[in-house]
Amino acid sequence: MKKLSITAFLIVSTFVFSQETKITPDAKNSRDKALLVKTDHAELDAKKKAAEEKAKLPKPYDPKADAQKDIDKLVAQAKKENKNIMIQAGGNWCIWCLRFNQFVQTTPELKQLVDKNYLYYHLNFSPDNKNEKVFAQYGNPGDKFGYPVFIILDKNGKMIHVQQSDVLEQDKGYSLEKVKEFFNQWTPKS
Repeated sequence: MKKLSITAFLIVSTFVFSQETKITPDAKNSRDKALLVKTDHAELDAKKKAAEEKAKLPKPYDPKADAQKDIDKLVAQAKKENKNIMIQAGGNWCIWCLRFNQFVQTTPELKQLVDKNYLYYHLNFSPDNKNEKVFAQYGNPGDKFGYPVFIILDKNGKMIHVQQSDVLEQDKGYSLEKVKEFFNQWTPKS
């Protein structure tokens, strides 16, 4: 009798359990669709905001520029002025590249630090001009770190440092203290 009771209890429990956890395909699909719609709206809103921000920011990268020729001129100028060369590699398509440029240009403390110690160049990387030969000279840092990436040359044009940008970020922008420390670290030594 005990075995029969236990067996009956197990059968009934299994039946009840399966009824409670069973999800019909229609219920599952409708829940998935609801989540997709919410995700799509959030993603679309984020893309829209980024596009609006990007449209307002200056576009410092020139896909038509002869980057090697420009950098050679900067090296000659750097020797005369005893400055290092700061190459910010990226493109006008890159929101973080545009944000960094805007941050430096509109933060007097940073702009003064850069103007005093560096010749600044925006090295374009885009479908229009990937500057493959120029990037190859510096070990293709964009492939490793993404964009923007910073390549610092001494006054003789020798690469002395490559800096990824994500370590300089803070929230939706950049940290003043981290960027200032980065610029100060690579100023030319007298």
